[in-house]
Amino acid sequence: MTPEEEKLASRRNFLWGKVRSEEEPNSEEATEQGGMSASSTAPGAYLLQLARKAMACQFEVYLNAVGPGTETEAGVAALDMVTELEQQLSAYRYDSEICMLGATAYLRPQVVEQRLFELLQLAVQLHRDTHGAFDITAGPLIKAWGFFDREGKVPDEVDLAEAMSLVGSNKLTLDESQRTIFFQKEGVELNLGSIGKGYALDRCRELLREAGVEDYLLHGGTSSVLAQGVRRDGTPRDGWEVGVPHPLRPDRRIGTVHLNGEALGTSGAAFQAFFHEGKKYGHVLDPRTGQPATSVLSATVIAPTAALADALATACYVMGPEETEAMLPKYPEVSVLLVKEGRRRGSVETIMLGGMNERLALVPTSL
Repeated sequence: MTPEEEKLASRRNFLWGKVRSEEEPNSEEATEQGGMSASSTAPGAYLLQLARKAMACQFEVYLNAVGPGTETEAGVAALDMVTELEQQLSAYRYDSEICMLGATAYLRPQVVEQRLFELLQLAVQLHRDTHGAFDITAGPLIKAWGFFDREGKVPDEVDLAEAMSLVGSNKLTLDESQRTIFFQKEGVELNLGSIGKGYALDRCRELLREAGVEDYLLHGGTSSVLAQGVRRDGTPRDGWEVGVPHPLRPDRRIGTVHLNGEALGTSGAAFQAFFHEGKKYGHVLDPRTGQPATSVLSATVIAPTAALADALATACYVMGPEETEAMLPKYPEVSVLLVKEGRRRGSVETIMLGGMNERLALVPTSL
């Protein structure tokens, strides 16, 4: 092996990668990870899987392959980009661009990197379209409830009121001509947790497209999925099969959808919550009231981009059925699944909007 070949091999092994085949024992399903699946039945149909920890979750890239090749390098490069974006977007790194804006943008307008500026513009537009249900300035509220440190607590009235005084994307002034942002009040901060993973997947898609990769599935933390092309295993398919997680039973699915050139985002609080005096408080907060959202158990959105799917999944979870249905004419390419508690203990009911009933194949035993 030449020095250059050794370098490439080392790079591939930098993260854990697997090439799986239906010829291998116990591989009836090529991969199943947190509700996402890509099945294969053809002998010799390989699936290449690459993964890396980033943004407090695991990002994964799935590629059709007969063995490691040039597409592998593109997959690794995509994960490299996720690592770079984490440094820019993280609210947990004091030297990230997001945190630096919080420390300076209330003093004077600050120039923002072009792609990040475009993301902030999208977030502000979503804030308007959802009447405040989606809000990237909810950081002080997240901290008041202890979710930033993953130690949930019920805030007292004074702390909650102070946090609410700092929340609202109307406190952000974006100047497109100068590409600057200005915070109208000291203490305003940005938290992109509800859109950042999806944005990272969209950027990965751009990189893979430029590298000529036609078929792939990407996911971040299993709640954000983006797929392009098809799973080439000899079986006729319309895209990649993706499982929609059950909001109460992590080992089950509500159903499956097929994605091709689309993304799916899911928001829910069943497994990220705390109890106080016998009451359960979920981590998805309504920025308009300062309280945990309780309208539904989960919201799943299919959209053209992963950033939009992630953001609208959070917004729809906060808004509930009526507000979501009223919003959807603004987003004709979006489909929504809302899951509510059923009449029987432990059961659930589904509400499908925007053509989701034509996309989702329900698992009967899940309801």
